[in-house]
Amino acid sequence: MNASVERSNWLVRGACVALMSLPTLALANADVEKNIANSKNWATQAGDMFNQRYSKLNQINKGNVGKMQVAWTFSTGVLRGHEGSPLVIDGTMYLHSPFPNKVFAIDLETQKILWKHEPKQDPAVIPQMCCDTVNRGLAYAEGKIFLQQADSNLVALDAKSGKVLWTVKNGDPKLGAVNTNAPHVFKDKVITGISGGEWGVRGFLAAYDINTGKQVWKGYSVGPDSEMLMDPVKSTTWADGKVTPVGPDSSLKTWKDDQWKTGGGTTWGWYSYDKATNAVYYGSGNPSTWNPSQRPGDNKWSMSIWSRDVDTGKVNWVYQMTPFDEWDFDGINEMILADIPVKGKPTKALVHFDRNGFGYTLDRVTGALLVAEKFDPTVNWATHVDMKSGRPQVVAKYSTAKNGPDVNTKGICPAALGTKDQQPASFDPNTGLFYVPTNHVCMDYEPFKVEYTAGQPYVGATLSMFPTPNSHGGMGNYIAWDAGTGKIVQTKAEKFSVWSGSLNTAGGLSCYGTLEGYLKCVDAKDINKELFKFKTPSGIIGNVFTYEHKGKQYMGVFSGIGGWAGIGMAAGLEKDTDGLGAVGGYKELSQYTELGGSLTIFALPN
Repeated sequence: MNASVERSNWLVRGACVALMSLPTLALANADVEKNIANSKNWATQAGDMFNQRYSKLNQINKGNVGKMQVAWTFSTGVLRGHEGSPLVIDGTMYLHSPFPNKVFAIDLETQKILWKHEPKQDPAVIPQMCCDTVNRGLAYAEGKIFLQQADSNLVALDAKSGKVLWTVKNGDPKLGAVNTNAPHVFKDKVITGISGGEWGVRGFLAAYDINTGKQVWKGYSVGPDSEMLMDPVKSTTWADGKVTPVGPDSSLKTWKDDQWKTGGGTTWGWYSYDKATNAVYYGSGNPSTWNPSQRPGDNKWSMSIWSRDVDTGKVNWVYQMTPFDEWDFDGINEMILADIPVKGKPTKALVHFDRNGFGYTLDRVTGALLVAEKFDPTVNWATHVDMKSGRPQVVAKYSTAKNGPDVNTKGICPAALGTKDQQPASFDPNTGLFYVPTNHVCMDYEPFKVEYTAGQPYVGATLSMFPTPNSHGGMGNYIAWDAGTGKIVQTKAEKFSVWSGSLNTAGGLSCYGTLEGYLKCVDAKDINKELFKFKTPSGIIGNVFTYEHKGKQYMGVFSGIGGWAGIGMAAGLEKDTDGLGAVGGYKELSQYTELGGSLTIFALPN
C-alpha cells in the first residue's frame, strides 16, 4: 500500500473512533470510574470497563521503549500459572497468586508489603480445577478488594488492612464448581461466574452487593426461562437475518430430556460493562459432555455472547456462536466494547475473538450480528458463518458428531484451546485496530461415552494437539485486526502460542508476553517492528499492564508458566494426551522455560 494512503487510512480510522467516543450520562460505580479516569492507576483488570486494555500514558513510547530496564521484581511464592495482572490504586499495588490465592498490598514507593492475606483452602479443590490452578485477578471499589477464591468463596477485604469484611459461597467445589475468574465491580455489585464445565457444572453469572455480600441476582446459562432470567418476548437473539424474540423455553427445547441440568455453559472469562446500556457483557462456555452424541440439539445457551441488565440480571439479548458444540470451543473470551465504524457506519460495537477461530462484531445495543470472519485463515472445521442464521457452516469431515463416538477425527483446526483462549486482546483508539494474542494449534479428537457422576470429570473425549501444519512453523501469531471489516491487517509469527493479555498505549506501543517468557513491545502501526524484548524468569501467561508513580511510568507483567498451554509443566504431566491434549502439543516448551511465580516491573532509566 502507498505510504501516504496508508497514513491517511490510519488517520481516518482514528478520527472516526475519536468522534464516537462520547461520554454517556448514566452512572457506573463512581469510585471505580474515578480511579479509571486517573491513568496513573491500573484500576481494573482491563484498565477500564470496556475491556479495551489501553492506557493514555505515553512517557514510555516507541522512541524510547528500547531503553526500558527492570525497576523491581516480586516473587509470589507460588509455582503455578500466573494469569491476570495486579491492580494499582493511588500508590498501592494489589497482587494475587494462583491457588491458594494469596493477596498482597505493596507500597509503590518502598515495595514494602503493607499486608498479606492467605486464605485457608482445602487442597482437595486442586484436582477439581480443569486446566491449572490459575486465578485471573482482583477487583477494587470503595476501599474494598474483591477476591474470587478457587474454592468458590467470594471475599471482600479491607484495602487498607487486608481484614476480611465478608465472605459468600458462590458454588460447591465438591461438585466441581470452582472459580478461576476475576470478579468485576459494576455499579454497586460485584459480578462473578463459575468454572467446572468439565464436571457437568451448570453455568451461571451472579451479582452480589459490594457492601454486604448478599446475592442480588443469579442468571443460569441453560435451563428454564425463569432460572436464566430470560423473557421469551423481550429477550432477543439473531435469527433469520434480524433481531427476534427468543420465544418460550428457548434453552429447554434444545436439550434431550433433562440433560441441561449438567449442561455446562460455565462463565469463567472476563466481563465488560456499558453504563449507556446498563448492561454486563460476557460469554458462556462449552456444553457438557465433550461427546456430542450424548447431547443432541443446539444446547442453548452454551457457547453464547450475553447482554444482561446489571441491576436485575434480565437478559437483553443472547447470540450463540457454536450451536451443538463438537470441539470444546468454549465461548468465554472477553467482549471488547468500542465505538468504531463497521462497514463504514458508526457503531456501538461489541468485538469478540472466539475459541472457534471466528472474530465477531455485534451491535452491543441490539445484539445484531454485523461481522463474523476467521481471524486465522487455517481454521477448517467450518467454511464460514451464515450471516442470516448466524450459524457456522460445519465441514462434515471435521464433525466429531457425524463421525461418531470412538472414531478419531483428525486434523481439526483450531484445537480445543482455540485460536484464542482467555488471554485478552486490546483495542487502540489511535489506530482503530484490535491486537490479538493467538494460538496456531490443531487437534485429533476422539469422543467416547461417559456417565455423569457428581464431583467427577465429565469429559468424554481424548485429544491430541500439534502445531498447525503447513503454516509458519510456530504455534502462535500476534495479529492486528480490523473489526469493522473482519480482516487481518498485520500478523507477527511466534514460536509458541501467545498466551498473554496484550496492552496498547498512547506511546504508540503494543506489548505482550510469550510462553518462553519474553515481554515484547512492538510498534502499534507495524507490529513486525519489535522495539523491546526481555526474558523474564518464567513463561508469561499474565497480562501486561502499566501505571505511573511520582511522575514515572512503569510497565509490568506476571511470569509463571502454567494455564492450559503450560499444564504439563505446572502439574508435572507427561503423557501426550494429558491436560486434555495440551501436554503433547507443548512438550517442547520445557526446553525454553521453567516454573516460577514473579512480577517484573520495568521503567526507563533515570
